[in-house]
Amino acid sequence: MNKLPILISFAFAATLWGQSNNPYSLIPKGYVIFDAVGGDLNKDGIADSVFIIKGTDKDNFVYNHFDSIVDRNRRGIIVLFKKNGLYELAVRNIECFSSENEDGGAYYAPELFVEIRKGNLYIQYAHGRYGYWRYTFRYRNSEFELIGYDRRNGGAVIDSDESINFLTRKKRTIVNTNKNAEGGDEVFKTIWSEIKIQQLVRLSEIEDFDELDMDIY
Repeated sequence: MNKLPILISFAFAATLWGQSNNPYSLIPKGYVIFDAVGGDLNKDGIADSVFIIKGTDKDNFVYNHFDSIVDRNRRGIIVLFKKNGLYELAVRNIECFSSENEDGGAYYAPELFVEIRKGNLYIQYAHGRYGYWRYTFRYRNSEFELIGYDRRNGGAVIDSDESINFLTRKKRTIVNTNKNAEGGDEVFKTIWSEIKIQQLVRLSEIEDFDELDMDIY
């Protein structure tokens, strides 16, 4: 019996192994790119790629409380290192972010932003007058580990500002003691404390950013 030779191109084989010369070929089926940023994340002097991806399941198009159809497909993240002309999959977590169309009640839902600065990956939610919260990840020990967390409560008037450094295990909390402040005239009190942590959180293992409890630190 004749056997047909199985020929797999190098590019296709590399894609199966989490590598490709085309970064878009590493986007999983059923997902589209929601946002993209570039920058060096592994300190090799070569720009890497980060894609925020979003599902396209039609079953997740639903009516909101305004009787409008909205896309509630969840979003995720893919980090690709560029090595020797190929893009290599470093992290794939395809449903860790909620939809941009979640119900914000009387206010809009928080807006997701991703940025690369000085080798760190920043994932931030901005929420208008309610402030923002930001997660800082760094590539360490072959993983993207959560090394920092920042949260600001308030917009024009800052009620509090919190910063956690998981590497030094220090937490700084700044609280406005001027309850009649109108913006710019806050009076801040700074409080330092130590946190207890056994293991750094890994980006690949976060099931849902909305469920991350930073108040435990």
